[in-house]
Amino acid sequence: MKILGRVLGAACVIAALAGPAWAQNPVPKYGDPDNVKTPADIAAEKEAEKAYRRSLGNIPEQKTTDPWGTVRGDSAPPKAAAKAPAKPKAKAAEGGAK
Repeated sequence: MKILGRVLGAACVIAALAGPAWAQNPVPKYGDPDNVKTPADIAAEKEAEKAYRRSLGNIPEQKTTDPWGTVRGDSAPPKAAAKAPAKPKAKAAEGGAK
Protein backbone atom coordinates (compact mmCIF):
# COMPACT_ATOMS: atom_id res chain seq x y z
CA MET A 1 0.00 0.00 0.00
CA LYS A 2 2.91 2.35 0.72
CA ILE A 3 4.34 1.75 -2.74
CA LEU A 4 1.00 2.49 -4.41
CA GLY A 5 0.74 5.75 -2.42
CA ARG A 6 4.24 6.83 -3.46
CA VAL A 7 3.59 6.01 -7.11
CA LEU A 8 0.27 7.84 -7.01
CA GLY A 9 1.88 10.83 -5.27
CA ALA A 10 4.70 10.96 -7.82
CA ALA A 11 2.16 10.81 -10.65
CA CYS A 12 0.23 13.73 -9.13
CA VAL A 13 3.40 15.81 -8.79
CA ILE A 14 4.40 15.10 -12.38
CA ALA A 15 0.92 15.96 -13.61
CA ALA A 16 0.91 19.20 -11.61
CA LEU A 17 4.28 20.23 -13.05
CA ALA A 18 3.41 19.20 -16.60
CA GLY A 19 0.16 21.19 -16.70
CA PRO A 20 1.71 24.65 -17.17
CA ALA A 21 4.14 23.31 -19.76
CA TRP A 22 1.30 21.68 -21.68
CA ALA A 23 -0.65 24.95 -21.67
CA GLN A 24 2.09 26.67 -23.67
CA ASN A 25 1.31 24.66 -26.82
CA PRO A 26 1.28 25.42 -29.70
CA VAL A 27 4.44 27.49 -29.70
CA PRO A 28 5.18 28.88 -33.17
CA LYS A 29 8.33 27.37 -34.59
CA TYR A 30 11.07 29.34 -36.28
CA GLY A 31 10.39 29.69 -39.97
CA ASP A 32 6.67 29.00 -39.76
CA PRO A 33 4.72 31.22 -42.16
CA ASP A 34 2.70 33.99 -40.53
CA ASN A 35 -1.05 33.71 -40.55
CA VAL A 36 -2.60 35.61 -43.46
CA LYS A 37 -4.76 38.48 -42.26
CA THR A 38 -8.09 39.07 -43.89
CA PRO A 39 -9.11 42.60 -44.89
CA ALA A 40 -11.58 42.54 -41.99
CA ASP A 41 -8.73 41.77 -39.55
CA ILE A 42 -6.62 44.59 -40.98
CA ALA A 43 -9.52 47.04 -40.72
CA ALA A 44 -10.21 45.95 -37.14
CA GLU A 45 -6.56 46.51 -36.20
CA LYS A 46 -6.57 49.98 -37.76
CA GLU A 47 -9.78 50.88 -35.92
CA ALA A 48 -8.34 49.61 -32.64
CA GLU A 49 -5.19 51.69 -33.19
CA LYS A 50 -7.28 54.81 -33.89
CA ALA A 51 -9.35 54.20 -30.75
CA TYR A 52 -6.15 53.78 -28.74
CA ARG A 53 -4.73 57.07 -30.06
CA ARG A 54 -8.02 58.86 -29.28
CA SER A 55 -8.03 57.47 -25.76
CA LEU A 56 -4.50 58.78 -25.17
CA GLY A 57 -5.79 62.27 -25.94
CA ASN A 58 -8.40 61.94 -23.17
CA ILE A 59 -5.78 61.56 -20.45
CA PRO A 60 -5.21 64.90 -18.69
CA GLU A 61 -1.70 66.24 -18.24
CA GLN A 62 -0.24 65.23 -14.89
CA LYS A 63 1.07 67.86 -12.52
CA THR A 64 4.58 67.44 -11.25
CA THR A 65 4.49 65.96 -7.79
CA ASP A 66 6.65 66.94 -4.87
CA PRO A 67 6.76 64.02 -2.42
CA TRP A 68 8.49 66.16 0.22
CA GLY A 69 6.12 69.09 -0.25
CA THR A 70 4.24 68.40 2.98
CA VAL A 71 7.45 68.15 4.98
CA ARG A 72 9.04 71.23 3.50
CA GLY A 73 7.09 74.39 4.17
CA ASP A 74 5.68 76.45 1.31
CA SER A 75 7.65 79.48 2.47
CA ALA A 76 11.01 77.70 2.30
CA PRO A 77 12.92 78.78 -0.80
CA PRO A 78 14.40 76.01 -2.92
CA LYS A 79 18.08 75.40 -2.31
CA ALA A 80 20.43 76.98 -4.79
CA ALA A 81 22.75 74.69 -6.65
CA ALA A 82 25.63 73.79 -4.40
CA LYS A 83 28.88 75.28 -5.58
CA ALA A 84 31.96 73.12 -5.70
CA PRO A 85 34.51 74.15 -3.06
CA ALA A 86 37.35 76.24 -4.41
CA LYS A 87 40.58 74.35 -4.91
CA PRO A 88 43.43 75.60 -2.72
CA LYS A 89 46.26 77.14 -4.66
CA ALA A 90 49.56 75.35 -4.53
CA LYS A 91 52.09 77.13 -2.38
CA ALA A 92 55.01 78.65 -4.24
CA ALA A 93 58.35 77.35 -3.16
CA GLU A 94 59.83 80.37 -1.42
CA GLY A 95 63.46 80.41 -0.56
CA GLY A 96 64.05 77.39 -2.70
CA ALA A 97 67.32 76.54 -4.41
CA LYS A 98 68.27 78.85 -7.20
